Amino acid sequence: MPAQIISGKEVSAQVRARLKKEVEEMKAQDPNFSPGLVILQVGDRDDSNLYISMKIKAAAEIGINATHMRLPKTATENEVLERIREVNENSSIHGLIVQLPLDSVNKMDTEKVTNAVAPEKDVDGLTSINAGKLARGDLGDCFLPCTPNGCMELIKRTGVSIAGKKAVVVGRSKIVGAPMHDLLLWSHATVTICHSRTANLSEEVSKADILVVGIGKAEMVKGDWIKKGAVVIDCGINHVPDESKPSGKRVVGDVDYTSAKEQAGFITPVPGGVGPMTVAMLMANTVLGAKRFLDSHQPGKWSISYTELNLQKPVPSDIVISRSCVPKPIDCMAREVGLLSDEVELYGKTKAKVQLSIMKRLQAQPDGKYVVVTGITPTPLGEGKSTTTIGLVQALGAHLKLNVFACVRQPSQGPTFGIKGGAAGGGYSQVIPMEEFNLHLTGDIHAITAANNLVAAAIDARIFHENTQTDKALYNRLVPINGGQRQFSPIQINRLKKLGIEKTDPNTLTDEEVTRFARLDMNPEAVTWQRVLDTNDRFLRKITIGQSPTEKGFTREAQFDITVASEIMAVLALTSSLADMRQRLANMVVATSKSGQPITTEDLGVSGALAVLMRDAIKPNLMQTLEGTPVFVHAGPFANIAHGNSSILADKIALKLVGPEGFVVTEAGFGADIGMEKFFNIKCRYSGLRPHVVVLVATVRALKMHGGGPKHVILLFTGCGNMKKQIENARLFGVPVVVAVNAFKTDTQAELELICSVAKAAGAFDAVRCSHWAEGGAGAVALGQAVQRASESPSDFKFLYDVELPIADKIRIIAQKIYGADDIELLPEAQRKVELYTKQGFGNLPICMAKTHLSLSHDADKKGVPTGFVVPVRDIKASVGAGFLFPLVGTMPTIPGLPTRPCFYDIDLDPETEQVNGLF
Repeated sequence: MPAQIISGKEVSAQVRARLKKEVEEMKAQDPNFSPGLVILQVGDRDDSNLYISMKIKAAAEIGINATHMRLPKTATENEVLERIREVNENSSIHGLIVQLPLDSVNKMDTEKVTNAVAPEKDVDGLTSINAGKLARGDLGDCFLPCTPNGCMELIKRTGVSIAGKKAVVVGRSKIVGAPMHDLLLWSHATVTICHSRTANLSEEVSKADILVVGIGKAEMVKGDWIKKGAVVIDCGINHVPDESKPSGKRVVGDVDYTSAKEQAGFITPVPGGVGPMTVAMLMANTVLGAKRFLDSHQPGKWSISYTELNLQKPVPSDIVISRSCVPKPIDCMAREVGLLSDEVELYGKTKAKVQLSIMKRLQAQPDGKYVVVTGITPTPLGEGKSTTTIGLVQALGAHLKLNVFACVRQPSQGPTFGIKGGAAGGGYSQVIPMEEFNLHLTGDIHAITAANNLVAAAIDARIFHENTQTDKALYNRLVPINGGQRQFSPIQINRLKKLGIEKTDPNTLTDEEVTRFARLDMNPEAVTWQRVLDTNDRFLRKITIGQSPTEKGFTREAQFDITVASEIMAVLALTSSLADMRQRLANMVVATSKSGQPITTEDLGVSGALAVLMRDAIKPNLMQTLEGTPVFVHAGPFANIAHGNSSILADKIALKLVGPEGFVVTEAGFGADIGMEKFFNIKCRYSGLRPHVVVLVATVRALKMHGGGPKHVILLFTGCGNMKKQIENARLFGVPVVVAVNAFKTDTQAELELICSVAKAAGAFDAVRCSHWAEGGAGAVALGQAVQRASESPSDFKFLYDVELPIADKIRIIAQKIYGADDIELLPEAQRKVELYTKQGFGNLPICMAKTHLSLSHDADKKGVPTGFVVPVRDIKASVGAGFLFPLVGTMPTIPGLPTRPCFYDIDLDPETEQVNGLF
């Protein structure tokens, strides 16, 4: 009885149908996801082109996104290896095939090239790592070579059990014979491998219950060699002369099919047997690679290791603690929290930037829980918001084993060398390395300095050129002849459209249109943009610019601000994408024209250049805490004239990475009346994010100061009024409040219990004592548990005011409801600005109050809960690009000065170890 034919076409069609369904299921879970395959070809061989077209067609049918990457015959080995490296780093590619042979005029080491493919993308199963795993029997942790795997699938379809059978493999190639031996062996067959040097080959073949032939010799195995009823799998593809065929030849296998089918129980034809299965199993490996990728990169599925603290008593200095802990390599941290290699840009071993492309990858994933840390009204003693933020995330992560991210501001470098400061936390609750954190980090602040000062230079240069040139000369220089013709740049086309001039040919503008286009006509006294520097320099608070003879007497008074006061910093913190940042930068109003029109950076033609300078700064910076939990450090706007919160982008990315059960903890600058109010009314308004919990930090000694003195418990009770007011402020937004009492060794149990009981009576969800400064995350476990419970309680978040209200009404709501004021008073300049901004169309922006942080009122000396006061608003300024108006209450320097003995006296570099000494 003739053998049953094992049709590779039929089986491969069934495999493809199954794979298509699996891909559809993947896409149903994540519509943005598709398995990705790259086929890398060197040269242009016809046979290779045919095989590649078959693979691409099969991939398209299944739903795999296949790309044919062609390199010319002149490609060098290094060029091929570089392309492989690029694909290895591309997270959207799950399979990479190097089409063999490599058809290059240059010498190529095929083994080196194939082994350059990342094992997790080696869907051909040809790398030494995958081959080694197969040889060891690790079949579930590697890719099986496609042809042998296809052969196994065909054998299984016969229904013949492999276990216990005698199997013979003829041929020992790395692609077919050797891996076929391993697959049969690990399926419990007794396997003999034969080759060209095998003695008595026909005798060995005759013993086989299962025979796999891949020797590369046409019809070598005859029917009388084959055991009756054996399963015969023919992997050979050979061409023999056949004058009956149009091509003059026909395809045959390594087995004499005509005689063999009379002996075998099952047999594969050639063609139509193993060939179709090879392509099908290649597709199966690609889908498997995509599945493994999804399984290992599920949002919220972290495999993170924590660093155990070696607590010392007394607690050493911050820098000693920081250096006692060896941080994890930052690429390791990135992998642990689900970041892909092509989403991370390393800046040394301890810091990295994260690409915004991750937002697209994770956009369909649910967010985690969102927590903001704020405090009572600050005192010179400090409340420890930054330390509590870090202690809380260390508790949630290292001790409660929850996914958690801290999102904090990057501190200005100015105070680092002036008055000791920084925002890395302290004690055993720090971001490390603290030197990196508090100094240059990845250069974001320097990028802002460069961008800000480019705007300043553009303003004064434009005023100068307009003052010294005729309209025609100005126009000719703004739109110069290049290659024999004038042409507007895209940014100039935007200005024309803004002016209502619908023309694109520079030669067609009328004289009146030339004047309108060329002259911004800025009023030098109405320039609101200042130069910045990230250094405390009090003598730059008021300067005169333009004193060189080359400026022809065009001087004006100006000033420097510290870089973190730049509107560009606020833009960075509030932006949601690169395109959004580009638009916000373009919207920044830098001056007013003599006719009262707002002049923007887009009008100046500089907004595109600003986006270029900020293209890296927009990416959040990844660091870690002492206990190995992840931290995003990004943006650091002033908390008085700006909104004092880290970036929206960092929060959004972190919320996706932690998963729905995880936590993101961020910090708002100063007290709840300033940083928290702006977090809710400005940051959350622009981000669309809704917080789950407010953590309000308080200390015994600070509350005593609010009560009028440092010693008596009665003063503590009186001072608790400030805490009660800040709890009330938080609850105005409908978010549960947990009070964190940051304990010091001088506090008594009675004092701590008093604060907790008053807080709960005032409406706090819970109030707990913390000792994270001395104990790290272990000292904030109770706080973490309280935050976890509070996040599950009902939340009814709402904004304090409608942005469409008149400017004065919005200011009044904040003053009365948050500060406890009786009313506001708009002084003449503030009233003028209300009218101006309303006329200019900026009246619907949210409000960012610029007042002292040392009191709920406008008077820094009034502690506790002041009453019976009216808030005087002396001026209002606009950060139109960032998206808020900031009323000025009182006066405040926007660039600090140096004290008599600045910190730089203690700071030095050890030339032997390159260690920074004297920093904190």
